Amino acid sequence: MEDSEQLTRNMKLVLAYDGSEFSGWQVQPDALSIQGTLASAIGRLTGEKVLPQGSGRTDAGVHALAQVATFATASRIPAENLVKALNDILPASIRVLEACGAPPEFHARKSAHAKSYRYRMYRGPICPPFLARYVWHYPYLLDEEAVRRAAETVVGEHDFTSFAAVDPEKRREENDENFPNVRQVFSSGWERHGEEFVYSIRGSGFLHHMVRNLVGTFVLVGKGTLKPEDVRRILKARERSAAGATAPANGLYLVSVEY
Repeated sequence: MEDSEQLTRNMKLVLAYDGSEFSGWQVQPDALSIQGTLASAIGRLTGEKVLPQGSGRTDAGVHALAQVATFATASRIPAENLVKALNDILPASIRVLEACGAPPEFHARKSAHAKSYRYRMYRGPICPPFLARYVWHYPYLLDEEAVRRAAETVVGEHDFTSFAAVDPEKRREENDENFPNVRQVFSSGWERHGEEFVYSIRGSGFLHHMVRNLVGTFVLVGKGTLKPEDVRRILKARERSAAGATAPANGLYLVSVEY
């Protein structure tokens, strides 16, 4: 008779979701989460109690274009049928884009090499109501060229303590025991797309609130409160109080995860 390991498949899902109505990815008591909603849908299909592991724990209000999740199952449901069946159960705000079997050692978070995030800021005087949940409406004066220069200063390997959430109870992604807040940023830049000013960042991993805290600090540069070169000083300070406020969650998107 085959052992249990041979009967178990490691499934990989790629998800898109509108995070507006959710408390975030992670299961929380008495709160609606992406992870919990997905676990419930998988349970209804397979009869198993599973807790899918995501590539990262997006916060309340944060969206995803291609979140990756893994879970183990003894179900024999074909991958292509799993996509349709899960989407029939899940709310319209969560869609399974892909499903496939993965090697036993593959893990959505631990196996990731890089991630990309996008932050959308709407600069027009009036934000269309159908965009309001998906952008930060910021119609005020802003030196966008200074913001662009500031964003370039975080490329490279740095200790991002100044841009990490300070709550010790909050978790960090891909924590390294020796250098817990050091991350490699491969690219960081802002571009204009019509009325939107969009920030894109790609890195080895991200700390809790890191992207939103970077955006909040870049806005201070655009307002003239800080200079672009001050961002380097803030990085070296390794103090959350040295950086700007946390930008709203609704403008942030997890764009892709690389393996």
